Amino acid sequence: MAPLPEPSPPRPNTAFRRLRGQLSPSEFAASVRRAAREIGEQVSCDARYIGRVESGAIRCPNYAYERVFRHMFPGRTLTDLGFASRESVRGHQARGPAGPPVPGPRPGPCEPPGKGSVDVFEESELLRRSFMAGGAAAAAVAAAPRAGTPPRRAGRRVGEAEAAAVEEAVRRIRVLDDRHGADPLYAHTAKPLSAAYALLDAGGYNRSIAERLFAGAGELAISVGWLAHDSGRLSDARSHYAEALATARVSGDAALEAHAFCNTAFLARDAGHPREAVRAAQAAQRVAERLASPRLLSLLALREAGGLAWLTDRGGCERALLRARTLFGRGPCDADPEWMSFFGEAELEGLEAQCWSALGDWKRAVEHARRAVALQNPHFTRNIALFTTELASDLVAGGAPDAAAASAGRALGLLDQVKSSRIRRMLADTARILRPYGRDAAVADFLARYETAAARPETAARPEPAARPSPV
Repeated sequence: MAPLPEPSPPRPNTAFRRLRGQLSPSEFAASVRRAAREIGEQVSCDARYIGRVESGAIRCPNYAYERVFRHMFPGRTLTDLGFASRESVRGHQARGPAGPPVPGPRPGPCEPPGKGSVDVFEESELLRRSFMAGGAAAAAVAAAPRAGTPPRRAGRRVGEAEAAAVEEAVRRIRVLDDRHGADPLYAHTAKPLSAAYALLDAGGYNRSIAERLFAGAGELAISVGWLAHDSGRLSDARSHYAEALATARVSGDAALEAHAFCNTAFLARDAGHPREAVRAAQAAQRVAERLASPRLLSLLALREAGGLAWLTDRGGCERALLRARTLFGRGPCDADPEWMSFFGEAELEGLEAQCWSALGDWKRAVEHARRAVALQNPHFTRNIALFTTELASDLVAGGAPDAAAASAGRALGLLDQVKSSRIRRMLADTARILRPYGRDAAVADFLARYETAAARPETAARPEPAARPSPV
């Protein structure tokens, strides 16, 4: 096979460096986070991200960062800020290092409907193609060990381009999942994940690249595990989280280990193993104590509270919820992991609502679920659908079927955009519980719409059930 061409070295972004002025990278990152909060965005910008922008490693920011930078520097385009145009990075006729033209995506997943609707199937296929277009990434999959075959070297040194490809795959999955849910994405992640671990096996990289590859491969395993979780493949999710945990232990990466334990706790709760959920959340908190991120500890306390709620330990759950709110109140900081961009006040309210629901306190569950829906950033369409569905479930359990039907109807409307088997199962449970109230006009209207939607093949949920019992 002909040798793969070396990627051109990144070109420093001197325009962006000038905009930073006399601020240190950490100070400038803090100003970016403040600007994000002003417009309702959540970015986990830190000094390392600023360094990667200024070095040219990030040729074009994701859509959330683009909106923040445009807010900070009104009237400036991406090229004015020193970035490559989005079309040249992801657009039509963009070429990989050794491949034919790769069709670009339709308008980005962060753009609202009406400005060019997103074909999520094309986007998710682009995820797979764009990652595999990278020379060493493609070679890594070719070099991945098969039965009885020793691994082969990719024939080139693994460096910045490969580490960046793994990191971008993780970010791309998260953006698409936030907007569309897991179902159309999961099938496209097997090769990128295999490639990431094959790159680790290839060797030939320096220490800083090794750290990024281990962290990136572990985060990619967690992201793929979450897609499996949300699409109803619980056993697959458990395997991916275990792979990420092993990667964290091998590399000594406390942040990755805390993340793997966090997702394991969430999965255990959904799979009907609340005691395991509590143990995993507590293990995550022990690791996260070294990371100086109150927001991370807040989320982990909520994971513990969720397990305790399903164990009907009301006192323990309330103590964990109080700890979560206290930690959340300390605000964001530079140590907050990038993957926690979803964790704002809306998520805090939504996770607390789930605890009260598990404890059967429907009044409190409804109160917090309503706040979760009202506070949610419009970018997180999947979470809006999730919390709206949970609100409907809590309303019907609390004896308000007409209000439940209205909420369930709003959630049903969102499922044209969100493909999540987990949310569809929850909505199916709500529809089942509402059927005895079918004489109510609002309930009857929702049930008719639901039955029509459920008859479409693409709306069917995967058969593997989550173990969450019905609220009544």
